[in-house]
Amino acid sequence: MHEIVRTYKQAIPAMTFIGIKYGDADRVQGSFTAKWEEWFQTDRFNQLESLMTDEFKNAYEDFNTNMGLMRWKEGEPFEYWIGMFLPEDTVAPEGFESINFPASQLGVCWLKGIIPEIFGNEEECANKLSEEGFEIARDEVEAWWFFERYGCPRFTNPDEFGNVILDICHFVK
Repeated sequence: MHEIVRTYKQAIPAMTFIGIKYGDADRVQGSFTAKWEEWFQTDRFNQLESLMTDEFKNAYEDFNTNMGLMRWKEGEPFEYWIGMFLPEDTVAPEGFESINFPASQLGVCWLKGIIPEIFGNEEECANKLSEEGFEIARDEVEAWWFFERYGCPRFTNPDEFGNVILDICHFVK
């Protein structure tokens, strides 16, 4: 069982997402868990964390979070990116790709539950945000961008029942 325990709007500065793009063919038994394990085994997050600046850390309170960034548009292949937000115009290291995002607003849902039940609930969170008056934004080609944000210690320190909190974020107007 999972539940949405908090929703709020968060302003974010212009940022660059740096990571690696995956698609449905990269799923193993329906998930991207194997890709996440690969990231941790090869220290890819440490490589990206080295690109942080103090200015960025002060401008974006969730700077230290690993992310599963997703892009969906009907009729186009689903994209699942693993990586991090970094300062605007950061150059992607070899083997990584980047996407620039302008200063934006996020609709954030804190989804509380046990792993793996908390995964795959992005549409539920979008619906909850819409019910609360948030308008989900799409990009210039009508694609929908959203992400899982693994905040510390919300996600990394389970409560006495094994529950963690996963941030599900949607760009909103």
